[in-house]
Amino acid sequence: MAQITPEVVLSYTKPASGYLCPLNANTFGIEFLKFEIKEYDTNTVVYQVAREPDSEPLPEVLDPEIEDMIRSVKYTFPASFLKFKTVRTLLEFCVGPQPVSNLRMIERHFFKDKLVRTYDFEFGFCIPNSTNSWEAIYDVPEYPAGVINDYVTSPWAHKSDSFYFVDNKLIMHNKAEYQYVQD
Repeated sequence: MAQITPEVVLSYTKPASGYLCPLNANTFGIEFLKFEIKEYDTNTVVYQVAREPDSEPLPEVLDPEIEDMIRSVKYTFPASFLKFKTVRTLLEFCVGPQPVSNLRMIERHFFKDKLVRTYDFEFGFCIPNSTNSWEAIYDVPEYPAGVINDYVTSPWAHKSDSFYFVDNKLIMHNKAEYQYVQD
């Protein structure tokens, strides 16, 4: 199997088929603890999730359905989300006993299998056994009314792939689907 690099995932023109690395590729012990999305101007929380403290470790072998539940999420956002000017995201995560160099996340968003947006964030270095936070503030594209209507009337047609790299080596790949509902 060819190595999946940042350049490879940046060349994708539709969502990846399946997962491009196994769960055990995360040899750095990176665990997500909290994730939130806020509308920046009003500080309104749109989405927030946190891991249960003292969660049980995952078994070595998982049924494909369980693995998919762990590696994918379905977001339901209000349609007004599509009209936000600026969004703030916060990710809290911890790392295992070895240093993490050049942590990078690339997220590719697709609507009806057409690329609509790419986010490419570099975190840099993480100290071993540390808890870290990663905040991103970014402008939301201004969507024409027809595009907003298409997003709202096509639930789950908006999908994303999130790829996490350490020193340009893929260590995690997660997926998401989105629906937008009238406020």
